[in-house]
Amino acid sequence: MNGRRAFKSEESFLEKISVGAIGTRKVFEDMARKGHSPIELERGSMSFKIWRDIKIKRVRVPDILCVNCGKRVESRAKTKLEITMSHSFTTQERGWDFGLDDNDYIAFVRCIKSGDRPIDWEADDLVQYVSVHSMRDAYNDGYVISEKPKGATEGFEARITWSSLAANADGIVTFLDSNKLQYKRLRDNRVITLHLAKQGTRLNPLVEIGDRVRENQIVASVVPVVESFDCPKITSEKYYAGMLRSASLSDRYVAAKALSFFPTHTVAKELINKMNDEREHIYIRLEAASSLLKTGEKEVLFFFEKLLRDYYLENRLECVIALGEIDSDESCELLIRTLLNTNQHPEIRAGAAWSLGELKSRRALEALIKVFSEAETNIRVEAARALTRLSDKYTADIIKFIPPSNEDERAGLAWALSKSGRFSVTDLLPAMVDDEARKWIAWIIGTQDEGRCISQIEQLKNKDKEVYFAVTVLWKILSSWVSGLEMY
Repeated sequence: MNGRRAFKSEESFLEKISVGAIGTRKVFEDMARKGHSPIELERGSMSFKIWRDIKIKRVRVPDILCVNCGKRVESRAKTKLEITMSHSFTTQERGWDFGLDDNDYIAFVRCIKSGDRPIDWEADDLVQYVSVHSMRDAYNDGYVISEKPKGATEGFEARITWSSLAANADGIVTFLDSNKLQYKRLRDNRVITLHLAKQGTRLNPLVEIGDRVRENQIVASVVPVVESFDCPKITSEKYYAGMLRSASLSDRYVAAKALSFFPTHTVAKELINKMNDEREHIYIRLEAASSLLKTGEKEVLFFFEKLLRDYYLENRLECVIALGEIDSDESCELLIRTLLNTNQHPEIRAGAAWSLGELKSRRALEALIKVFSEAETNIRVEAARALTRLSDKYTADIIKFIPPSNEDERAGLAWALSKSGRFSVTDLLPAMVDDEARKWIAWIIGTQDEGRCISQIEQLKNKDKEVYFAVTVLWKILSSWVSGLEMY
């Protein structure tokens, strides 16, 4: 029972991570569509990846930055659309607004379940923004509702809610006074009434009579809610260089990351000074080095090489993740060396495999396949996942590795090809060089959707009747109602 509870807890955590990542991606897309130039500010905010063995304590910053206007946005994905934030009354760093400035925004977007897996969530197209300044004013004036911590599963954090009302369907506002708001639901012309008060708190209407409202749109609240904010494009090299010298840790982090978009000699000098400042926070130094490498300053590779030998494993892991964001031959080669270094910690090597998958460089293929023979499961798993991402571009090259590979390597190759599905039956026929290879080819094809491959199956039948038979048996079993059936 303990193992089962642990599994459920891990699955629940992955689900929460996935909701947040999908919501942040939607906010990122929304900002770009509305004229901003967004970049991911908090590393990992748009990723499902969970690092189990090494925990990284990153600089607390909002999820997204618009490089052009300097506005920062914290994303909050909700399964039920409310203006809520987690909060600690005892630990400052876990306060709802820690690391946020008055000029920042918090974006709220609703997510709904779209499948059975923990990562199967879909974000609503409607993204709504609230300024941190207005939320702080309402908080300080007592216009919030505080809920006590629920227990260990919620991290012993309280929940702060800024009262609001959201439409549950598309409609047209037909009535509005100081007490209530009414809108006619478009799908059935039913009039929906919303009372402009919650637990004794008056809500301000955010719409007028005749306005069209969308499902999940916040129509009344104690704080202003908008669907967009201006991008005046006021930032510059000078703006971010000034932030790099700020007393604020988060400001310096933002500047170190943003300055990669201003590749000048002056900027390079500022970043080199920051990278070499041993009194500075290591993650700001890392961002400075990353910005330099992104702009072609190859002489900073020594910094990454040194950090990959750092005493603290979290610093090494953050280094390999950062390298996975730098599309250069140098970052790829450094990650390959880290992956193949048997003296390196297994989680760091696994992180290097993951980052190589992010880079999607052909030169990583051989190294990823080589570690399928490793004893460490985590390294092999991340290498297989990375190879799957590379198969989007290099399927033909990956298939060519099947004949000369050993059994462990073929297992990883087969899994990656099966998951990607980026092949035709004809592509696989030359790889059937021996009995072991024939088994894996049968498994690769047999795990695909029958409808996708059925038109090509005659080619396999003419080439090898035994493999053809194995594939059809697999299709029969995997399509049966008992496939995946559990006792619990």
